[in-house]
Amino acid sequence: MLISVGLSQPVLAATEDYTAKHAITHEDVWLMKRVGAPLPSPDGKWAVFSVTDPAYDSKEQWSDLWIKALNDDTPARRLTFSKGSEGSLNWSPDSRYLVFVAKRDGDEAAQIYRLDLQTGGEAQRLTSLTLGARSPRYSPDGKQLLFVSDIYPGNGSEDDIKKSAKEHKERKYSARAYETFPPRFFDKWLDDKKVRLFVMDAEPGAKPRDLLSSTRLVTLPGFGGAQGDDGQSLEALWAPDGKTVLFIASTNRDELARASGYTQIYSMPVAGGEPQQLTRDRHSYHGLKFGNEGKALFALTEAEQEGKVYDVTRLISFAWPFTSTTPKVLTATLDRSISRYVLPAGSNRVVFSYEHAGLEQLHSMNLQGGDLRAEKSLPTGSINSLAAGGKAMVGVWESSINPPEVYAFGQNGPKRLTSFNTERAASIDWQAPEHFWFKASDGRMIHNMLVKPANFDPAKKYPLFAVIHGGAANMWRDQFVLRWNYHLLAQPGYVVLLTDYKGSTGYGEEFARAIQGDPLKGPADEINEAVDEAVKKYSYIDGSRLAAGGASYGGHLANWLQATSTRYKAIVSHAGEMDLIMQWGTSDSIHGREVNSGGPVWGDQPVWREQSPVLQAGNHAKGTGFTAPILISVGELDYRVPANNALMNYALQHRLNVPAKLLVFPDENHWILKGENSRYFYKEVHGWLAKYLK
Repeated sequence: MLISVGLSQPVLAATEDYTAKHAITHEDVWLMKRVGAPLPSPDGKWAVFSVTDPAYDSKEQWSDLWIKALNDDTPARRLTFSKGSEGSLNWSPDSRYLVFVAKRDGDEAAQIYRLDLQTGGEAQRLTSLTLGARSPRYSPDGKQLLFVSDIYPGNGSEDDIKKSAKEHKERKYSARAYETFPPRFFDKWLDDKKVRLFVMDAEPGAKPRDLLSSTRLVTLPGFGGAQGDDGQSLEALWAPDGKTVLFIASTNRDELARASGYTQIYSMPVAGGEPQQLTRDRHSYHGLKFGNEGKALFALTEAEQEGKVYDVTRLISFAWPFTSTTPKVLTATLDRSISRYVLPAGSNRVVFSYEHAGLEQLHSMNLQGGDLRAEKSLPTGSINSLAAGGKAMVGVWESSINPPEVYAFGQNGPKRLTSFNTERAASIDWQAPEHFWFKASDGRMIHNMLVKPANFDPAKKYPLFAVIHGGAANMWRDQFVLRWNYHLLAQPGYVVLLTDYKGSTGYGEEFARAIQGDPLKGPADEINEAVDEAVKKYSYIDGSRLAAGGASYGGHLANWLQATSTRYKAIVSHAGEMDLIMQWGTSDSIHGREVNSGGPVWGDQPVWREQSPVLQAGNHAKGTGFTAPILISVGELDYRVPANNALMNYALQHRLNVPAKLLVFPDENHWILKGENSRYFYKEVHGWLAKYLK
């Protein structure tokens, strides 16, 4: 294959001087290249991926596509040269064309573009839809594209959509009106758009055809897709015959205030007709792939167990053509959630990864669900993407001291394919986390990682900063992170403790469910015990200088520790709840909070009061809580843990005359994502800890 688009520029070494080791800086963290998930071509010869060149000023940030040959060691080459990012990559079956979604000059919404990797040249725009297009997928013969777009209620054509969009834009009022729940998601107020599935010829100027608008399915009050940052998704793929498409949809979105949402598998002829519901249960399905030469449909699923807060993600398969609604559960005996999986061509095995004790590594089993074994993986770190094309498997691997790079995986073990960050990473004075376990008072084995500062000297005494992960269905991973970078937090001279308290993933279903009815106290007790264990185990930790902090669920727990303990000299709380009832009523999800607390807020479940940090304020007079100075931060666009929690927290601290500082980020959501805001946040955290620990 001749690649003629942008092949004159190899990966260039950065111009900074990396000869001397230095303590990590915010610039090191923020300016590391951000390597996206690679997608191998169907013939297994190439992999395409995005690389973001970050900048503190978002207007100066670039993100482009790069391509790497998988059969030789030639450097990766840049394919596109545009400040706007490209996403939703998909190859044509003959590995000639690459389609992606981008918003380029003249586009009011993101559209589908196509690159011809054989003849080269500029990318061609394939769609010009008023509300844009996303998630393109080539048909098996390469002649058609399946993709997702939106319409306004009542629209039947693109002309209708254009007219509705114009009416919305020209409205004289700014009010929003809702009759469905939730009205907002994460950092966005939701609108009245409806998600649809389209198909078109894979050529410029082709007319897209809406597959769903005339069906009964979309008239159901609960119809929709999984909600994401870019709108609702209808995960879709082509059946092997190219005459049928499958997609994932929900029909109970109208119940989200009182029930868990779930998604089912549907199929329908490309020619049109009513979709057929293939699964009929209260499971959620995603990650559809065909394997075993088109004779099996594979998927990931969570089987919702009524009244439970967490369900393990299982790998399943159905016979194809579809004959039974009962799948074969391939990972029935594996008490771990499958993160991702691939089906390499010519192999009778499925390769997958799952979290365990701070790591995520590769495993495989045969297509019948037997012969589970570990694949050759790197001994530390985490795989955060995995894809197969032909017999090739590629993904991104990283660790806390190895920022993300593209790797090939296979029988010969992992092979690094890119070096965007290796030189900069090698110049930093940092150590891999140290892992340790201890047995908590409740009998559970608790996993921890310990991160040491630059210029570490075991003969010295260091303050300890216990950093608490969010979730709670999450796990501290040995990976390079932006928002709470372990080594940057440790940089001024702290030992950072990362504890996977009960409720964390990576340790089985029972462990993750153990916070039900005990959302804050039990996990906080284990964090306190982990601190005690670290002080006892490591002589270089100064047990008289302790701090704790976290974000989201970690912020909830930080607030609880401040409310119920006097051992910490300083607390840092970002996006932390103060009142379980207020959080139930103002967050963008409520049903799971009722399940976790044992019933609705108006019932007789004591958790709502007994584990709300604000209602423990009496501990201040007793001298058993609310003594530690607290740094409180929040993004005004956070609708997951709305800002009223932070305001209540700050008000309470002043009412109790406890030293407190409030940081409000008007242009941030649940996370702090802008460069200068991030730099300011780390500076404030370091300053707060230094004020009370040094």
